[in-house]
Amino acid sequence: MLTEAAKGVYTIAVTPFLPNGAIDFDSIDRMVDFYIEQGATGLTILGMMGEAGKLSAEESLSVVNRVIARTSVPVVVGVSAPGYAAMETLSKSSMDAGAAGVMVAPTSNLRSDDQIIGYYHGVANVLADAPFVLQDFPLATSVVIPTKVILQIVEDCPTCVMLKHEDWPGLDKITSLRATSDAGARRISILCGNGGMYLLEEMLRGADGAMTGFAYPEMMAQVVDAMTSGNEVRARDIFDAYMPMIRYEAQPGLGLAIRKHSLAKRGAIAHPTLRQPGSALNASAAHEVDILAQRQTARLADLGL
Repeated sequence: MLTEAAKGVYTIAVTPFLPNGAIDFDSIDRMVDFYIEQGATGLTILGMMGEAGKLSAEESLSVVNRVIARTSVPVVVGVSAPGYAAMETLSKSSMDAGAAGVMVAPTSNLRSDDQIIGYYHGVANVLADAPFVLQDFPLATSVVIPTKVILQIVEDCPTCVMLKHEDWPGLDKITSLRATSDAGARRISILCGNGGMYLLEEMLRGADGAMTGFAYPEMMAQVVDAMTSGNEVRARDIFDAYMPMIRYEAQPGLGLAIRKHSLAKRGAIAHPTLRQPGSALNASAAHEVDILAQRQTARLADLGL
């Protein structure tokens, strides 16, 4: 089960599709193996970048079952939904299948602090004893969750064991959360997203690792390992080699297509297909990604990687 002590790299998995839009189950197997081989200590599926909103309820559960059957690392399942009923159903089915926990983002209609706190009280109630991750991603949800609100949810909801931190800018939020836990508040795990863009600084501020889907998960694993062992210079050297690709993949509205193109080129999935609505990269963008990958390989060779 997922606990407050979780750390490392929980890779946000894409959902592979065939060219006709059907789920590519063979690629799910390849992808899971690839992520683990590249250093993932856990997997997160059915997230926003996993195109969860484009799947039927039956398809979502089929993905959950396939991933969990393929690996023994902890699997977190995104169960965010407009209402509690669908959330409860997918959470229960996922936990019964062997998931370590679930992840919930706030619904976009929440505005006040009390509304956000009340919403997560309801989440904790319907999820029962399932440990959950609070996803703080205001750029996508339009819901700003202040530090004091996160702390209140953590205090009120014992099953909230992790924060997926994706506020931007948000480094001071990590500092504040860690200062409060150092002073005696319950400490939960903090794993960070944003495509790995600020991973170095997030680790320095007290994060426990990464939860993001950058197409080179070995970067996160290597940086987290180096930072954990106290080798900040090595971590910075590795991070710098990947920075041009991180920057390119961070383009709003295009990032998932870039990510799937890279994963397909690396052999992790068979096709870079996005389920509709969604389109592949055009030839110019694909060429730019390929040039970045070539230069990245050369930089890594200089580092002995």
